[in-house]
Amino acid sequence: MEAQKILIITTSHETLGDTGEKTGVWLEELAAPYYVFEDAGTLVTIASPKGGKVPFDPKSELDDALTPAAMRFQQDEEAINSITFSIPLEEVKEEDYDAVFLPGGHGPMWDLADNVALKHLLQAFNKKHKPMGFVCHGVAGLVSVQNEEGEPLVKGVKLTSFSNSEEEAARLADKVPFLLESRLRSLGANYHKGLDFTNYVVADGNIITGQNPASSVDAAIEILTMIIPQKALVTY
Repeated sequence: MEAQKILIITTSHETLGDTGEKTGVWLEELAAPYYVFEDAGTLVTIASPKGGKVPFDPKSELDDALTPAAMRFQQDEEAINSITFSIPLEEVKEEDYDAVFLPGGHGPMWDLADNVALKHLLQAFNKKHKPMGFVCHGVAGLVSVQNEEGEPLVKGVKLTSFSNSEEEAARLADKVPFLLESRLRSLGANYHKGLDFTNYVVADGNIITGQNPASSVDAAIEILTMIIPQKALVTY
């Protein structure tokens, strides 16, 4: 049987607004899903808006943020190559993949929330009812996506994302271009959240969302379960 193929789309953006600080993808939110998928035998491809080297949020590489998956990723030559030579988003075709997953970090708030190539790609995935996973600020990738009636795809969809209270706790509520929870609610999403910084995953049809880094593993497992049901028995 041919291996399932999963596309991970991550940010190319590395500047945290006008703060002078750096941002990017949150390492745990990329690494944990990457290994959920890889260890299950799927073929993982990483793409980004600009292609090439993907920036990590420096805070996600600090000792207190490093999970076993994150440390494994740092020492994995194949994984590092995949984010050093990521595929430009405009070269990606929906028909080449069975599912798509967007990790967070604050970078997506700037280059995935209003990305035309991403919008059309996710609309193509959704039209085929392919599994689409998002975690934390990766949910920003849904903001501009429309359904076949031309309405916001998130309208009426039960989902979650990095919450306003978590943004405030991180002291970044006034640094991001918009508050993701508020934007999703304004688009008509059926927004839900768990306790701040705890694992919380929501599934609605082919759309899987996780609230924060603690949700990255379970969000990825939900996607894996949709394309390879027997792999749901694996414990991560």
